[in-house]
Amino acid sequence: MEVTKKMSIREVLLINPGTARIFMEFGMHCLGCPHATAESLEDACAVHGTNADELVDQLNAYIDEANG
Repeated sequence: MEVTKKMSIREVLLINPGTARIFMEFGMHCLGCPHATAESLEDACAVHGTNADELVDQLNAYIDEANG
């Protein structure tokens, strides 16, 4: 499954919990907060002042590598 900017943090964590490290690197430390289940990655990046495309690229690369 490919990560998109429209997915929530929770959806990505359900695909692969190891992605938490990437979210932390992007300054998203509230992985369990209500916003993590409701807002899109694009919205979360806007709030945290980070690049959504870069986050999605790193998440997909991590998941691809983990799935071998």
